[in-house]
Amino acid sequence: MGGSGSKTKGVWPFSSSGAGGEAPGEVNEQCLARLRGSKNTPFVFTRRSSLYFDEDGDLAHEFYEETVVTKNGRKKAKLKRIQKNLIPQGIIKLDHPRIHVDFPVILCEI
Repeated sequence: MGGSGSKTKGVWPFSSSGAGGEAPGEVNEQCLARLRGSKNTPFVFTRRSSLYFDEDGDLAHEFYEETVVTKNGRKKAKLKRIQKNLIPQGIIKLDHPRIHVDFPVILCEI
């Protein structure tokens, strides 16, 4: 899904300041209480689509146009990438929620 990480620090309630006697993987009760009370969730429900619409209404990642090039009397077909007049699909809703890339808690330890 690409690099959609947040650029701000301290957004998640589990972020550690590095001070104190906790091990890096431990989470104290105060952090858990802040997570339950806040509206920030570790889940992502929407994402930006990487698909585009062309003038005909077709939906795809890339569009190409076949052009015929004549060189030294020989005809050769080439594909030319179309980059103009494309409309992005926009924000799409995910079928099921995903965990945010910046969620700092270990979910499963082997």
